[in-house]
Amino acid sequence: MAEPILQVSDLHVYYGQSHALQGVTLRLDGGVLAVVGRNGMGKTTLCNAIMGMVRAQRGSVRVLGQEILGLAPNDVVAHRVGYVPQGRRVWPSLSVDEHLRLVAGSKGPWTVERVYEAFPRLKERRNNGGGQLSGGEQQMLAIGRALLANPRLLIMDEPTEGLAPVIVEQVAAMLKRLGGEAEISVLLVEQNLGVALDVASRVAVMVNGRIARELPSAELARDPELQRRLIGVGSHGHEDEVATDVAPAAEPEPEVRAYVVRRAAAEIAGVPTIDLPMEEPVVSIARAPTRWGSGSRTAARPAPEPVTVAEDAVPREMAVSIAQTIGRAAYIAGTFDTKAKELFFLKNRIEKLGLSTVTVDLSTSGRPSPADVGPQEVARHHPRGSAAVFTGDRGSSVAAMAEAFERFVLTRRDVGGLISAGGSGATSLATPAMRRLAVGVPKVMVSTVASGDVKGYVGPSDLCMMHSVTDVQGINRISEQVLSNAAHALAGMIAHRPRSVMADKPAVGLTMFGVTTPCVQMVQRALEERYDCLVFHATGTGGQSMEKLVDSRLLAGVIDVTTTEVADHVMGGVMSAGEGRLDSIIRTRVPYVGSCGALDMVNWGPIDTVPAQYKGRNLYRHNPQVTLMRTTAEENARMGRWIGEKLNRMDGPVRFLIPEGGVSLIDAPGKPFHDPAADAALFRALEETVRPGPNRKLIRLPMNINDPAFAEALVKAFGEVMG
Repeated sequence: MAEPILQVSDLHVYYGQSHALQGVTLRLDGGVLAVVGRNGMGKTTLCNAIMGMVRAQRGSVRVLGQEILGLAPNDVVAHRVGYVPQGRRVWPSLSVDEHLRLVAGSKGPWTVERVYEAFPRLKERRNNGGGQLSGGEQQMLAIGRALLANPRLLIMDEPTEGLAPVIVEQVAAMLKRLGGEAEISVLLVEQNLGVALDVASRVAVMVNGRIARELPSAELARDPELQRRLIGVGSHGHEDEVATDVAPAAEPEPEVRAYVVRRAAAEIAGVPTIDLPMEEPVVSIARAPTRWGSGSRTAARPAPEPVTVAEDAVPREMAVSIAQTIGRAAYIAGTFDTKAKELFFLKNRIEKLGLSTVTVDLSTSGRPSPADVGPQEVARHHPRGSAAVFTGDRGSSVAAMAEAFERFVLTRRDVGGLISAGGSGATSLATPAMRRLAVGVPKVMVSTVASGDVKGYVGPSDLCMMHSVTDVQGINRISEQVLSNAAHALAGMIAHRPRSVMADKPAVGLTMFGVTTPCVQMVQRALEERYDCLVFHATGTGGQSMEKLVDSRLLAGVIDVTTTEVADHVMGGVMSAGEGRLDSIIRTRVPYVGSCGALDMVNWGPIDTVPAQYKGRNLYRHNPQVTLMRTTAEENARMGRWIGEKLNRMDGPVRFLIPEGGVSLIDAPGKPFHDPAADAALFRALEETVRPGPNRKLIRLPMNINDPAFAEALVKAFGEVMG
């Protein structure tokens, strides 16, 4: 029986204590064998071990029957092994022709002229430097350079990574042509399953440093369920579990951690990693625990400048002083087990603009993570600990991780901005934390669901959602533009946050409805010389937004003239701010002046949308889209008790003013909602519930809420609580 082209037997590679390759065994007799698997499974380590770039602790690697394990890389090439590394690794300063002439010379069918015949585009660009080539042209050059060694075995690590679809097709056609010719066999490491199945006759699936299964590519191609189980290939970018009993790899030593992080970021960015030796000095910096361990981690010195893809695609470094960005890192969060390529793309773009970054992994699959902060570190911030996150049930795990991440970001003092990208799952994971960040802290969510109803994701925050257009799945001509725009937007917001022209005035929040507008306008005019008056429309989101600013410590005080959102909350109207209305005042003790504005009404949509049980009530068509319902005495009593209990929990200075002459423009004599009995029930419930004290006072005034004297009383009360 003829010797196989490649025979790998029981190959073991360690990074410190991390067992990266765990007895890998595979055989290539000819043609193309593809090795597939998720990020971090050991595929690149396998290539580097074969090429002598990483030392193996034990095992065997034979090429045409000759043992090559332990040889230097140049001696491996001398055994007719060619290598196309991940990230291409072309020299920016050498021309295409210089690249090829540098390695040409071995006897065989592949010459520089034949490379030019195979890749006509390279011949056109022969005098251009490596840094002037597009990503596809760089990959052609890397393949041509390897072919000039006239190999019998060609090892290719992620040859289609980051390439446009049309270039991917050209590379795939080239691989099929090479595999069909007897002179060269190919070991193809490829994360693009479609390319691997199209090109290779057999596929080996690598999981956690082992070959979990090897099978004909046709068998895998016709069985989507098998793809999902073996490789985790799902739909719409949702993560799926890999069905395997392979144990996870151990954790590497600190110097290996730094090398892995440095190399992963460099390769995804297209940086030549040949200049990233394991022994490069590292600098110890304080950083949160990562998946590799806890406490400080090691971080490498800056990587070499990336190879330029195209002049108009190069991010220009912003004119940002170091002082402007100290303590203001860009946090890139997401599911790194499924979106590492896209998230590292964001990281690279932001770092090229001169900002520091921190990557945070929100994966719930339990797989190894390349991020600065791993899932375990985030999960431990859940109130019930990490066990509440990693339950094995995707739904509960995602919800728990979102809660943990929400708490995690509040512990970080260097969050200059937060960005994420993904589908509905990733959006649900990241946006709760974004909403918890203070208003003004930049936050960008690139999402497949951003073109629909995003109220549930954005809420009252200043979160910027950007539609991804295509699914967040790989880097293509669309995703490259969208993700680049998002990265530039976040970087610009972090580095060039303007100082408000109103910053010298303390800000005060006021709530207003159409039927309380005269009152609020008079208060605003009385205060605007001394305060920056922020008026919020009490439509549910408006009240939430104001309280978000209170929690963000951006308001010095609140004049809550219009508490109508409480009526919608208690009676189920369409403009409720939820059970948490007034809770920010309780949490922060911010000076508070409140009143009963528009508690005479519950809001519905068009009149035909009013619930059947309310059809016989006193209804008022405010406009074709809004129908108001007069509240009853019983409902007013409930609201009075609800508000009174909230006021009792406020420890800061509180004044609550009661307008005995009516709570809105249409709650006045001769107006449709004038109902003194219903108002009296509200005022009585407030007096019976509220516990007055030196800091908490109820003030009854014999006037309508929109009378000038009532506005003056509000201003006077605000002066008292502000001291």
